[in-house]
Formats: sequence, structure tokens, C-alpha cells
Amino acid sequence: MQTTSARDIEAVLDESGPEYEEFSFEPAVGGTRADVFLVSLVVDGTEYEVVVKFKPEGDDRFAVEPRLHEYVADRTELPIPRILVFKQEPEVDVPPYFVTERVEGDNLADRYGEMTDDHWDRVIYQVGTILGDLHEGIAFEAFGRLMLYDDRITIRNWRGDWREYFGDLTRSHIDYLDRTPFASVESRAREALEAGLSEVPQDGVPRLVHDDLQPTNLLCQLDREEPITAVLDWQDTLAAHPHYQLAQAEFLYIDSTFDDPTVRDRLRGKLFDGYREYREFERDAEYQNCKSVYQLSTLLWRMTGFEDAFDEKDLGRARAEFQYRQQFDRLVEDVLD
Repeated sequence: MQTTSARDIEAVLDESGPEYEEFSFEPAVGGTRADVFLVSLVVDGTEYEVVVKFKPEGDDRFAVEPRLHEYVADRTELPIPRILVFKQEPEVDVPPYFVTERVEGDNLADRYGEMTDDHWDRVIYQVGTILGDLHEGIAFEAFGRLMLYDDRITIRNWRGDWREYFGDLTRSHIDYLDRTPFASVESRAREALEAGLSEVPQDGVPRLVHDDLQPTNLLCQLDREEPITAVLDWQDTLAAHPHYQLAQAEFLYIDSTFDDPTVRDRLRGKLFDGYREYREFERDAEYQNCKSVYQLSTLLWRMTGFEDAFDEKDLGRARAEFQYRQQFDRLVEDVLD
């Protein structure tokens, strides 16, 4: 893993920033895999804050993220940090990088412990509006992962069949399980996927899907009517069936957080009401039949990142592993039922 030093931040500011008197920086926290730093600099006696994100080693999708910030901002009302600088080929000796404005807000996942019912209602409703706006505003002609080619957003290894693409995507998650604590569930995961694929539609209009829309990639100010202040980390994006992301959101924000069926139902209503602000949607048989296999795919993806998310062998890691295994058993049972 590359190590970023004060010299690297200074080189970025000298290449792309204004004349400044001094600066300080600290690593950002959250769901991103990249080197991300919160930078404060003093210009003419006034302190400004920006975010610097460097390309991770081996990441061939890095360049699509700053382009997507502009692309999505031009077509939706989503809260997205403004790109200030993007250097694919820096003149200084640092990896490719981009600089964004610093948006006020706390990591949503860090606020879970203090959120009231009212906070949850407003957050989940806004998650729904974000997904509805994103899906209504941007469509593609094929399914696949988004890339940048000649400064144009394109689809890598595109497919015309959503079921085929989704199956391959999920198999790639399963293939990675042998490098995680969940290697023992691989065969059951394959069995459930193959059983559930028949419920997944082949057709549909591909929509822009932020495939890493975890609570760690949202900033919030809970006292605001619309508490989510920024959607971050756009490098993992797909042209995908919109039901895939709706089921994913149900899992990440509701089913993984609450056990009470009444609370789950209330928040599901908020999620879908928010979504319908922009798009028509019915929880019809097609959606219900493929929801469990979509959520299983989401859980398998989370399992692939378990070691990075829980790098300390402590009680928090043990609890998370236990929860993941419980969720896996439930979803496999739902798919095979």
C-alpha cells in the first residue's frame, strides 16, 4: 500500500492550490479504499478546507470518479462535493489525484448510536429520494461497470442481459471468499445464487447505480430537514437494474440495523415514499421475488471487504462476523425457500 506523506500533500498544493501560508492534514475516515485526506490551509489569513484523494495502487477505475461528480451534478439534485482539481498525470512526483471542496457533515455510520426515530425517518426518506433522482435522471444502453475512456464515461465489458451480468458480478464476490473468514460458506453461496438467478429479470433499462452506497459514504447533519449533506466515493458505479440498488438499500440501511418488524416496515415505507418523489415504483412480485438474491449478493460483497473494515481482532470484529453469518443463513434460506 502506498504511503502518503506531508511532502505529497505539499506537492499537490504547490501544483494546484493557491499561495498559502501554512497547511495541515489528516486521513479521512469512512468506506473508501483510496488515500483520502482532509486538508486545511491558510490563505491570506483565512483558513480553508479541501479534500485530496489519491489514486490507490492498481485501481484502473480511479479516473471515472471525478468525471462522475460533474456528470451526476449536471443531471440530478444529489448533494455531491464539487471537483476543484483533477490531475490524471501530475507534473509532481505523486500518484494521480483530485481535490474536492470540503462538505460539512459527519459520517452517517458514526451517528447511528444517537439517532432518534425522527432522524431515521428523514435519513431513510432522503436515501430514497437520492436513489429515485439518480435512477430517473441517468440511463444507459447496456449493463456493466462504468469506466472513463477518452474523457467519456463508457461501460466496460458491457452486457445486454441483466441476469447474466448480475450472475457474473455475484460469482466474482463468491470467488473472493477464500481470502476472508467466510470461506466455509462458498459452496452454499453458489447453490443459492444459481437457485435465485431464475427470478432475476433479463431485461430492463440500465440505470446509474452507486454500488458502494454504504452509510460510511454519506455525510450528514442530523438537525437539517434533509440531513444527508454529501454522497461520496463514486468509483464503484454500475449501469444496473434499479431494483438491485433498492433491495441493496433495504439491506444496508434497514434490515442490517433493525430487528423489529414494525420499525423495518415503517422505514421501508419512508424509503419507497422518497423514491416515488422521482420515479414510479411498486413492490410487485418481480421485485419481491428477486430481492433476497440481490441482498445476498450485497452481503457477499460486504464479506469480501471484511478484513479491511475490521482489521483489529477485537470484540467489534467478532460481533460483525457473527452478524454476517446470521444474515447469510437467513438470506440463503429465503432464496432457497
